[in-house]
Amino acid sequence: MKSLHHGLLVVLTSLLATQVTAQDGSYDLVLRNGRIVDGTGNPWFIGDVAVRGDRIVAVGRIETIAAKREIDATGLVIAPGFIDMHSHSDLLLLEDGNASSKIHQGVTTEVLGEGSSAGPYEGKLSPRQVKVGDKLEQWSTLGEYLELVDRSGVATNVASYVGLNNAWQAVMGESFDRPNGEQIQAMRQSVDRAMRDGAFGLSSQVMMPPGSLATTDDLVEIAKAIVPYRGIYSTHIRNEGTGVFESVKEAIEIGERAGVAVDVIHLKIADQQYWGRMNEVVALIDAARSRGVNVQANVYPYTRGNNNLASIIPPWAHEGGRDAILERLRDPEQRERLKRDILGGVEGWYNHYTAVGGDWSRMLVSGNNRFTGLTMDRVMSLRTQDKTNPDLLDELFDFLIEEQGSVSTVYAHHTEEDMNLAMTQSWCSIGSDGSAYAIEGPLRRGNPHPRNFGTFPRVLGVYARDRGLLSLEQAVQKMTSMNAAKIGLHRRGLLAPGFFADVTLFDPQQVIDRATYTDPFQYNDGIAYVIVNGTVVLDDGKHTGAHPGRAIRRGSLE
Repeated sequence: MKSLHHGLLVVLTSLLATQVTAQDGSYDLVLRNGRIVDGTGNPWFIGDVAVRGDRIVAVGRIETIAAKREIDATGLVIAPGFIDMHSHSDLLLLEDGNASSKIHQGVTTEVLGEGSSAGPYEGKLSPRQVKVGDKLEQWSTLGEYLELVDRSGVATNVASYVGLNNAWQAVMGESFDRPNGEQIQAMRQSVDRAMRDGAFGLSSQVMMPPGSLATTDDLVEIAKAIVPYRGIYSTHIRNEGTGVFESVKEAIEIGERAGVAVDVIHLKIADQQYWGRMNEVVALIDAARSRGVNVQANVYPYTRGNNNLASIIPPWAHEGGRDAILERLRDPEQRERLKRDILGGVEGWYNHYTAVGGDWSRMLVSGNNRFTGLTMDRVMSLRTQDKTNPDLLDELFDFLIEEQGSVSTVYAHHTEEDMNLAMTQSWCSIGSDGSAYAIEGPLRRGNPHPRNFGTFPRVLGVYARDRGLLSLEQAVQKMTSMNAAKIGLHRRGLLAPGFFADVTLFDPQQVIDRATYTDPFQYNDGIAYVIVNGTVVLDDGKHTGAHPGRAIRRGSLE
């Protein structure tokens, strides 16, 4: 815990140096008589929170003086706005800045990037183009994306990592060739530019190409680029199944050799062969921390994960991109090789098919197609009802071809017991691994994982209140100050004078998630008010349409 305590000390020192006082005796907003859970992990107390402009100016018992607005928080918890440690809202926020499914969860800051990030797009990567409103916007650097976020207007704050995939493909393109020393150096330079643009660290996804092409030595060398900026290495490890122990060790080794902090993304054991052994993963991280390696992790509170059906295709078949995958899927000889590898496995590859025991019922189609919301056993039944002795892997290949090589899929691949053990660790925080969808309009699409709508209320309602796995104060800390300290987010994550007024108010007796795997488009109960930079965005459960969020750049004191 030494590193986390040090991070909080830095934040609190910043607080004392930048206190804001209400010199003219008036406030823009006062939250009165709430149960204050300040994000430190300390016990709650009854009190008030006063806001002027975008800052908190007082916490505690506040005199009844002039305020533009008061909110009676009697019966509600007043907490720091939740910081989503692991978000994929990069492009959806440009499409619709309301960030509805996140705001309704109490999220006020999203940390973006898992292997791939919204920038840079340079070198062998073409500039990124997205339609924002009626205008086609284009950018090449992470800095340009962050500027576009500010111009477009969003409801939540936005922070980002730089993705390993971006740096790798900017140099190597779609090739699976090994990079030479000069090419690794070019990747480091790409990461360095993104860090100067404001990235909070380097994020990798080394389960699938292109990230999986990087060796441990490659990752150490590239991660060294973030050392001058005190960045964090956030990683989706190489194998969450039968290779989970070696993969956690690799993440620790990268942090130790490069001299950087590590955050393991959605820590889990995702293969039935190793279920029940999370205590061994915990022991690896505890041992690393005891010798001074700052390694932490985050989880989402669900036992199913979301990935693409194409992840069942072995890594070698991904070389050359989507068109090359489709060509291989159409080739009869290549199909036979694919079947052998899927059924028998490939050394070092995390195989989603064998991880769920080849059980089609443990795969749920969440993509936007005619089978959306159906488990794969039902999909296969519908596809083969007029066929004699069908080959189900052939059907899977045909399905992927029909969907242009991409079908979003939910896999039931880890257990409640393992997830609970990870969640309760002092170094484990909360992230959704979700995006900012909506229950209506253009962002009601597909059949997304319920974590997109329910992560944070589920932690509060199921795991803190109903099951007592966490105390209320621990749950809030894991969603606020722990994440702020982890990445070095200044003046956010606590309720204290001088901090930005990112605040969430919820009913501790009513808060609960409503989204399910088959009916995900449901907002939560119990989240009453959400305030971002001093502006009310969720007002008595209703989105105001306000867009006070900001792009937050590493090192910025704003």
